[in-house]
Amino acid sequence: MSDIAQKIMELAEKYRDYTAQNLSKLVKIPSESMQEKEVQAELARQMKEAGFDEVRIDGLGNVIGRIGNGKRILAIDGHMDTVGVGNMDNWHFDPFSGEVKDGFVHGRGTVDQEGGPAAAVTAGRILKELGFDRDLTFYVVGSVMEEDCDGLCWNWIIEEEKLKPDFVISTEPTNLNIYRGHRGRMEIGVDFRGISCHGSAPERGKNAVYMASRVALEIEKLNERLAKDDFLGKGTVTISIFQSGSPSMCAVADFVHMHLDRRLTWGETKESAVKEVEEVVKACGLKLGDEAKVSVLHYEETAYTGKKYGMEKYFPTWKLEPGEHVVTTGVDVFKELFKKDPIVDKWTFSTNGVTIRGKHGIPLIGFGPGNEVGAHAPDEKCPVEDLVKCAAFYALYAYKI
Repeated sequence: MSDIAQKIMELAEKYRDYTAQNLSKLVKIPSESMQEKEVQAELARQMKEAGFDEVRIDGLGNVIGRIGNGKRILAIDGHMDTVGVGNMDNWHFDPFSGEVKDGFVHGRGTVDQEGGPAAAVTAGRILKELGFDRDLTFYVVGSVMEEDCDGLCWNWIIEEEKLKPDFVISTEPTNLNIYRGHRGRMEIGVDFRGISCHGSAPERGKNAVYMASRVALEIEKLNERLAKDDFLGKGTVTISIFQSGSPSMCAVADFVHMHLDRRLTWGETKESAVKEVEEVVKACGLKLGDEAKVSVLHYEETAYTGKKYGMEKYFPTWKLEPGEHVVTTGVDVFKELFKKDPIVDKWTFSTNGVTIRGKHGIPLIGFGPGNEVGAHAPDEKCPVEDLVKCAAFYALYAYKI
């Protein structure tokens, strides 16, 4: 281990309790999408306490902390919003306790994914203490609204704030593995238009539920024949919402909206996915544009800052090859710190990488505390040891990239 790696590891261990307590403070603040104001204020406070050169909150509500002023830019990203707690009967402890016990920080958001930003703040403190002097600017970003629309926050940062890093590490949970990609996704709406009539004589109308049901059964079959990639796996499609409408309970349904969750593997595109659904509709004997319409949905909501912002609900697939510089640097950093080879893999779910890498082409890897199986689940908790190792990894990566 080099001298700098040794010092970094020693400081990460020194700040073990500091990192855990910082995460505990964040977890105690409920922060679902568009309700992140208080947790963002706490994260900004932690960055200032750690000695960051600049800390600001942008127009959408992302916290952006900076160390250094070098030509190249490394950003460590972690979203600060969480999902809700769901059925409280499934929890065996208070999801907002932030209790540090038995080597874990407990609570909603510890894994998905406030643990990453907490570790990144410690990494920043370590860099300041070591007098980081590389020609590189180190950013930590606590982003917003990811659970509601992954990638939206980074679309704002890149296109509106004009901050475009050269490299990014996503702190989404990876179980201390290095991730280099994941499937993309998109949300597709299929709307069916029938003709209502009195329910006593259904033959006079055209029932949109029957039309949509035929298509639904074919969508199930479509899922089985979608493309597969050796690394990212298979594309999928499923119906997540099926809503119908009619003038009354005694009338033929004249409207159905079907919401499709489409996961895209390598080689699949927005256009190809839409065409597949359109072909299913036509194969069921329906006329596009008249009886059925297929569309890519749009997201637009108001952030806690009051700013309304949106984007198309198409989130591109992305992956990096094992030999790319950001990946090999991560592998080298891992080996130097932990004296073993890392597992290099992929996420099952989607992350802000859809915009950072998928749309804007910025090289990105994932390395985060906690196991993704804990994301969105009851009894969420993050190992303190993971926080320590992630803080060391982010700091040494800044020296090595």
